[in-house]
Amino acid sequence: MTAPFGARLRAALDARGPLCAGVDPHSSLLTSWGLTDDVAGLERFAATVVEAFADRVAVLKPQSAFFERFGSRGIAVLERTIADARSAGALVVLDAKRGDIGSTVEAYAQAYLDSAAPLFADALTASPYLGYGSLEPLYATAEKHGAGVFVLAFTSNPEGGSVQRALTADGKTVGAAILEGAAARNAGLEPMGSIGAVVGATLAEVPFDLSALNGPILAPGLGAQGATPEDLRGLFGDALHNVVPAMSRELLRHGPHVAGLREAAARSIDACRTALAY
Repeated sequence: MTAPFGARLRAALDARGPLCAGVDPHSSLLTSWGLTDDVAGLERFAATVVEAFADRVAVLKPQSAFFERFGSRGIAVLERTIADARSAGALVVLDAKRGDIGSTVEAYAQAYLDSAAPLFADALTASPYLGYGSLEPLYATAEKHGAGVFVLAFTSNPEGGSVQRALTADGKTVGAAILEGAAARNAGLEPMGSIGAVVGATLAEVPFDLSALNGPILAPGLGAQGATPEDLRGLFGDALHNVVPAMSRELLRHGPHVAGLREAAARSIDACRTALAY
């Protein structure tokens, strides 16, 4: 049986260093790499990123939307990207931010978290804003197949605060209530649970004791969005060891050559190791 995602992620972070590399083939990046903004350019971009990172970075995070915009042929590239990255030893977090209720969430679970599915990834980002419990099929399927789920809690985009910091009937913020739900699911699991949270590295503070989550914390916002590895210390405190710093443009701007991408990743891993006291 596949080991739980939390245990596999802990091993990957310890072995390869704390970094999640984004795979974000947006139009302007393809152009800056000298690639065409079509499926051929997408395919070349994705293959280069996998070659550069997948045998040395702990986590790769393809953004599904940038593949979906090319239709079925783009999805086929995404399938290969996930499979090739996992074959090279990286864990793959598919950034798709899915969320719904009932049979629809069950279908998302089958699409992304069932190990027999073509788009199976080690973990999936998910939106819990139809209620934390609405994602139960994702949690259950992930547990069955050794996968994970990262729920959006306190994100780095400025618009997120109007929802995430709104107060519930018992006076908690919505984001904190989501983190409480994830913490309950992770309680007692070692080395950590498999239900993670997305918490932006650009934030000044979070109204929740993140050490209580006992799960991985995906922290986007480093680099182009303004956060630095040093900023992680003040925000995440006692939860530092479970933080997965995420970088995309800060790494990908060093393409299209594999050597440049690898050098950028190595520098970032070293900076994150120092910041997170590895």
